[in-house]
Amino acid sequence: MDLRQYYQKIRDVESKLLEEFPIVVSKETPDGGKDGTLTEVPKRLAAKLIVDGVARLANAEETTAFKAALSAAQKAAEALAAASKVQVTVLASSELERLKSAVISK
Repeated sequence: MDLRQYYQKIRDVESKLLEEFPIVVSKETPDGGKDGTLTEVPKRLAAKLIVDGVARLANAEETTAFKAALSAAQKAAEALAAASKVQVTVLASSELERLKSAVISK
């Protein structure tokens, strides 16, 4: 394999990619690669994967579905993080009675 030609192909594919972080879909490979896994990668790596024949560029529907799933997962993670940050304040019973009487007197 001519390395100059190989790297020229990678540069050509990279120049055609519009996004800085395109989404690629894996192809089944003889060494155990699974078909259909979507991944967001840097432009240079996406070009290399495409030239090597182990991935293809995701179409518009796949990209939309991937970004929606990623957004939903991030919201769920943020909700879980917020739920784990419960603040607890311990008050003496005399302090609690003082606060209750201050609220009632208003």
